[in-house]
Amino acid sequence: MFKSINEVKSFCEKEEIKIIDFKIIDMSGRWHHLSIPAERFNAKTVENGIGFDGSSYGFLTVEKSDMIFKPDISTAFVDPYCEVPTVSMIANIYKIGDETERFEGDPRYITEKAVKYLKETGIADENIIGPEFEFNVFDHVSYETAGNHQEVTIDSIQAHWNTGKNDFQNFGFQVPHQKGYHVDLPRDTSNDLRSKITLQLEELGIKVKYHHHEVGGVGQVEIEVEPGELMEMADKTLMLKYIVKNLGLHEGKTITFMPKPIFGEAGNGMHVHMWLFKDGKPVFYDKDGYSQLSQTALYYIGGILKHSPALLAFTNPSTNSYKRLVPGFEAPVSVCFATANRSAVIRIPGYAKTPKDKRFEFRPSDATANPYLAYSALLMAGLDGIINEIDPTEAGFGPYDVNIFDLPVEERDKIKALPKSLDEAADALEKDYDFLLAEGVFTEGIIKDQIRRIREDAKKINCIPHPKEFELYYDL
Repeated sequence: MFKSINEVKSFCEKEEIKIIDFKIIDMSGRWHHLSIPAERFNAKTVENGIGFDGSSYGFLTVEKSDMIFKPDISTAFVDPYCEVPTVSMIANIYKIGDETERFEGDPRYITEKAVKYLKETGIADENIIGPEFEFNVFDHVSYETAGNHQEVTIDSIQAHWNTGKNDFQNFGFQVPHQKGYHVDLPRDTSNDLRSKITLQLEELGIKVKYHHHEVGGVGQVEIEVEPGELMEMADKTLMLKYIVKNLGLHEGKTITFMPKPIFGEAGNGMHVHMWLFKDGKPVFYDKDGYSQLSQTALYYIGGILKHSPALLAFTNPSTNSYKRLVPGFEAPVSVCFATANRSAVIRIPGYAKTPKDKRFEFRPSDATANPYLAYSALLMAGLDGIINEIDPTEAGFGPYDVNIFDLPVEERDKIKALPKSLDEAADALEKDYDFLLAEGVFTEGIIKDQIRRIREDAKKINCIPHPKEFELYYDL
């Protein structure tokens, strides 16, 4: 939004901005924030930064926890959800030593290094991505995990289980189970909310391609944004989630990007479409190639498919992720590629025909991912495929231009499967991470920290009794 400190100061004076807010990300992908009076913001704020406790973010030990963040004024936006007029901006994290230098564990710094590495390879100078955001709009959620009580209660006015309710004025326009795809009004109860979200995002520079209701009848919807450069889209991913959740609350709704909040319904993915450009020309197009893809594109696909089990530790870093990645709900579980096939890990859209439109999407990922880590890891895997000429067909990844679940069992069993749990994804990353270390983009410390963090999450869930277990085993 801004190119200089003077621009920030002038804007704040003109628009009577009272507070400057700073957004700082942790490794899990959550924003934290700190605010100062607008009149205190000056060149020293940007040059010297603001101190904070890095140990509370999980970055450093308590003994060496002092860190600073420096705001990136180009990311500034007027925050629509602060009652006091506020400008928010994303910050970069620095460590304090003999000299102040970028903190290698800062997710934004990892993305910076990934983009720099791409340009140094000479393969391309732009990595463009286009995420799709699926989420659920609920009217109520409550949850409790205690020694004597484990419960989650979710409700949506449009859910099929409300057809027989008489404790409120029931108009009978609920959405049937798994029949929500592009459902129209009056059943589509979140249409106006999505339109408001769309306009809010547009005002903040996040261009929306479209919004619609998704398959899941219990308030599952999707917003797809126009593609952009890697760092820009990582920033905008967090901004979008911030806007969606806060506007939902403002409108009396609660919104989640959880991959599988509802048993038996379609889960929420965050499919990532990918392009490479060099000197403004598409790298992935070849009119004579398979599905009009260049050999470079196929190598890129080969790299992603080869490393996909390890990638899931970044693209699907929650235990809930693997409740979505199961057969039968359009969620990919088979490590292969194909055209217009939603059962494959890599799908090449059949409708993308022009050179600049030609692309493919990685379908397993979901929005529990830290976007800086996930998008950067995908880029590193693709570049590894190009550099090492990993042909996906020669590696046994397809193409499979059929519904994989319709194949005979013996044919289907030849296709490798994605990890079935977060522990399996951690195992895969432990065995395969050298591709992430190229030019110091990721470090062993970052990778080990990710493995430790997701294993801790898995351990927390694995030791909790599940209500279904009582049904299965209580009487044994």
